[in-house]
Amino acid sequence: MSHTESPTRASPSSNVRAAVVGATGYTGAEMLRILYQHPRVRLGSVCGHSKAGLRVADVLPHFAGILDQEIESIDAQRLAREHDAIFCCLPHGAGAQLVADLHASGRTVFDLSADFRLRDTSVYRNWYGDHPASALVPQATYGLVELYRERLRSAQLVAVPGCYPTAAIVGLAPLLDAGLIKPLDIVIDAKSGASGAGRTLREGSLFAEVDSGIRSYKLAGTHRHTPEIEQALSDIAQERVTVTFSPHLTPMTRGILSTSYALWSKEITADLCTEAARSFYADAPLITVLDPEKHPDTNSVRGTSRSMVSYHVDKRVGRVVTVASIDNLLKGAASQALQAFNVRFGFPEEYGLTSLGPWP
Repeated sequence: MSHTESPTRASPSSNVRAAVVGATGYTGAEMLRILYQHPRVRLGSVCGHSKAGLRVADVLPHFAGILDQEIESIDAQRLAREHDAIFCCLPHGAGAQLVADLHASGRTVFDLSADFRLRDTSVYRNWYGDHPASALVPQATYGLVELYRERLRSAQLVAVPGCYPTAAIVGLAPLLDAGLIKPLDIVIDAKSGASGAGRTLREGSLFAEVDSGIRSYKLAGTHRHTPEIEQALSDIAQERVTVTFSPHLTPMTRGILSTSYALWSKEITADLCTEAARSFYADAPLITVLDPEKHPDTNSVRGTSRSMVSYHVDKRVGRVVTVASIDNLLKGAASQALQAFNVRFGFPEEYGLTSLGPWP
């Protein structure tokens, strides 16, 4: 294979050469950790802007004695020449031109920002501003494996979903697919740990600001994940889906609990919803659909690539309640990228992602 070609599938005897750009943030660090542990990945460059020249362990102390290489500056030509897959963990807008350059070189790119998640650039403009690489948007495949598995098998640019959208979509998709709920008037109430704000210093994320409290933010249709959720759910429903999305910050480091409320389209039971979800996720090894009397917990998925979902019905008002839990840094970011990577390179999608989390 020449350096300008990207493998369609990994051969039985080969490893995939992978690099991480933006490796020193929370998502990048998790990306680095799970790639390092993947049996068929040969980890190459670890890149960053402000930390270039420092040792990985000096910035990410949990790698001390394990990963001693230097953080490199970002060089698109070198990344394309030396790697098959590049995971870009830069903030939205910051890595779009790099992604475009790598894509043009034939590399497979997994972008963990919001830059390529929205297919309609006018929608992107409304929520994020002018798109820095709009010509590339049609080439991107949304990286939620459970919904877009077949498209991901040949994808060259994967737009890794956001954490809040993942938790909401996982819970609601089976019900929309089965026609059990109405596509309008869906309310999503989601709670996230503080790591969702990233590693950059922000007053609102300080321990003294977060500890012992819970607060909402960006309400009434102002959170940027709203159109992303609506886009994926509309794909499933094959009609326009609208949601009211209300995020909350909770005093924990990691995890998302997403509780959604939807009007049933006909009288149904929690058991019927559960059966529909288990059928929908029959080939999804990283999603567990619980019995209706059980409830997902962020502690149950913390440190794992799994999602837990349950369904409940309030017959008095004709409303279905879905609850989904994920680790926002893993199934909501890094391990979702690696799951898409596995599909893209011909590995079992759960390969390297089945570790259990700590308990308690």
